[in-house]
This record gives sequence, structure tokens and C-alpha cells, in this order.
Amino acid sequence: MIARYTRPEMGAIWSDRHKYECWLQVELAASGVLAELGEVPQQAAQALRDHAAFDLNRIQEIEREVRHDVIAFTTSVSEILKSKGAAEASRWLHYGLTSNDVVDTAQALQIRDASNLIARGLEELASTLKKLAFEHKKTLQIGRTHGMHAEPITFGLKIANWWDELGRHRKRFAEAAEEMRIGKLSGAVGTFAHISPQAEEKICERLGLKAARISSQVLSRDLHAQYLASLAGIASSLDKFALEIRHLQRTEIREVEEPFAPGQKGSSAMPHKRNPVTCEQICGLARVVRSNAQAGFENVALWHERDISHSSVERVILPDSTILVDYLLAKSLWLFSGLRVNADRMRSNFDATRGLIFSGQLLLDLAAAGMLREEAYTLVQQHAMNAWENNGDFRVGVTSDPRIRAFLPGEKLDQVFSLSRHLSQVDSIFNRVFGVET
Repeated sequence: MIARYTRPEMGAIWSDRHKYECWLQVELAASGVLAELGEVPQQAAQALRDHAAFDLNRIQEIEREVRHDVIAFTTSVSEILKSKGAAEASRWLHYGLTSNDVVDTAQALQIRDASNLIARGLEELASTLKKLAFEHKKTLQIGRTHGMHAEPITFGLKIANWWDELGRHRKRFAEAAEEMRIGKLSGAVGTFAHISPQAEEKICERLGLKAARISSQVLSRDLHAQYLASLAGIASSLDKFALEIRHLQRTEIREVEEPFAPGQKGSSAMPHKRNPVTCEQICGLARVVRSNAQAGFENVALWHERDISHSSVERVILPDSTILVDYLLAKSLWLFSGLRVNADRMRSNFDATRGLIFSGQLLLDLAAAGMLREEAYTLVQQHAMNAWENNGDFRVGVTSDPRIRAFLPGEKLDQVFSLSRHLSQVDSIFNRVFGVET
């Protein structure tokens, strides 16, 4: 991923240097466990722990010649061992292992570390959304369906819905990340021809991983596909949230606005512009994460025990997806931490249709009072369409209709337009969502 969208802590996890550090961790864990089991000399395992290292530039130089990164890595480590007088120990480096024993297991370490950062980002965003939801629990807003005014809601309800959605992603992601906390050292075709299952379990335990119950030369890629799908799900919901903010920031609506920093410029040509650029960035980058998930599913099918078609893809999609989701979560946290909420504009927009949004309640109350539903629907719609076409006041129209007053006299008709009636269940909804008395 380009530096523009890479936060330092996540970027460091996917650096070439850290990748080879993880490879070395796997190699040293393997030699250490095999020494404990009497399959590698203790002295050799100790020498590897004391002297094994790699030279990043040398690995790249060797790889240009041999065109195999694991061989380039082990050659570099062996050269350093020799330079330190531990050439004999190099015989036991990579002993009994195949390339993917190292690559897949080390990759699990990187994914584990990346997942920890993403989980932290999810927790921080969830906390911010919860705070925002309670802050605007009673902030009146018009609910929209098909982009049109529908019935009353509160802005807090909208945010509470997003908090709940994010909670599902937190659960799904935790499960997918836990499934990826897995290693394999079962050999070239998964038969443990050179290392026992017991040794694999001990090596993985030493690395803080679980051993795969069964594998071929590689871990089954359905694991990686599911992990990438969980990242795509997170990105898609952040896309959804940002898209709604973009709509609500439109000049004609202007109910909320993303933060606009001092000195920030919105347009090179129009100084008045305050464009929702962060929201647009979130929406755009979410598309990349979703497309990477598709590539992850394409990686599931490999020839026989394995081919290498998945490897080149994962060098792109695993770092890029985790880096982007980490970035998107940080941007979303910034967005909602400083979100500008214009309650007065929400009220102004709410009143713009002059009572039309209470047509549904009027229909129900007329039916409950004894008017046939079809008759009531026709009557209410006539008043609604008249108000809409002529920019009239719906409440004035229905109040002056004796056919309606005959069923809903005085106070009963006033109750049709009661906001407290419409929003009487907000506390109950918050209680269901957040599990606390509100």
C-alpha cells in the first residue's frame, strides 16, 4: 500500500524486515523444539539462537539470482552464521521444514499483530459512536426512506444503529482473526514425513499460535478468504456511514458536517467549498478492500496439494486490506469524534413539509376511530397530495376537513401530530441496543 494510506504501526508489521524477523522466529522456534525432542543437537540450537540473523540487502541480492525468497533468506542466515564461527549450526537451520512451513506460520504472526491493531481501532470507534448516540438521543431528525421524508426519528437512533452494526463486525472479525491464529509445519504435502505432529504443536505453542488440525503444503485458503471477507464487511459499513454523512452534508440538507480544520481548503477554484473529502476517501478505499476479498476467494482453489498462484496475490491483498482497514478506522474515528451536528437545521428540515410526515399516523388513527382503511387512505392521500403540489400546510388542511374531525375531534386530532407519541419508544430502543437503563 502507498505511504499516503499507511499508518506507521501497521506499516511496520508488513515491512520486509519484519516479515523476515517473523521467518526467523519460526526457524528458531522449530530448532529449539526439535532440540528438546532430541532431533537437533542442543549445541546447534543454542548457536542458532545466539548468532542467527539476516541481512535484508543480501537477501534481495541472492533472490535476484535464485528467484526463491526462502532460499535467499536461509542462505543469508547461513552466511552470517559462518561469519560468526557457527557454520556447523547452519546444518540444522530449516531442518525438516518446507518453505510454506515458514511462510504460512510467519504470516500468521503478522496477521495476528495486524488484527490486534484493527481490533483496537474497532473498539475506539465503537466507544465514540456510543457516546455520540447518547449525546443526540433526543435530537429530532426526519427519517428518510428512498431519500424522501418519512417519519420522525432522532439522530441518536441513527448512530445507535451504526454502533450495533459495528458490534456485529467486531464479533465476526474476532472470530476470523482467531481462525487465522494458526500455523503449520507438516511438510511438503502435509504428511509430517520429517517433523511429528507433536513437534508442530509445540512449535506453534511457542509462537503463540494453534496448530492446524490438517493441512497440505499450505494452510487451506478458505481461512484467509474468510478473514478478508470480515475486513471487507468492516470497510463496507464504514462506507455506509460515510455515505450517509455525505448526503446529510449536502448544501440543501446541511444537517451534519465532517470536521473542517483551520487553514483547510475545499476547492482550488471556489473558496466557499467545504467538501466531505474524508467521507469520500472512506467510500473510495472501501471499494479496494471489497475487491481484495474477491481475490481472496479466488485463492481458495489451488492445484493438488498446492501451487504458487495464491502467493503473489497475498503479498498484495493481506497487507493492503489490513493497512486500509486500519486507516479507514482511524479516519472514521476522526470523523465521528469531531462531527458537527446542526440540530437547528435538522428541525428546519423536519418542518419543511409542514406536517406531511404525520400522514401515516393520521391513517392509523382514522382507522382505529372507525373509518374504513381504504376510505381513510384515499382521504388522507388527497390532503397529502394537495399539500405537496401546492406547498400547503397538511395539518391545516386535515384540521379543516369535517370528515376527519367527525372521527378525530379536538384533542384526538392534536395527538396525530404529537412528536412525543412518535418517539415514545426511543428509551426502550436504546435499552435493547446498549443493554442499560436510559
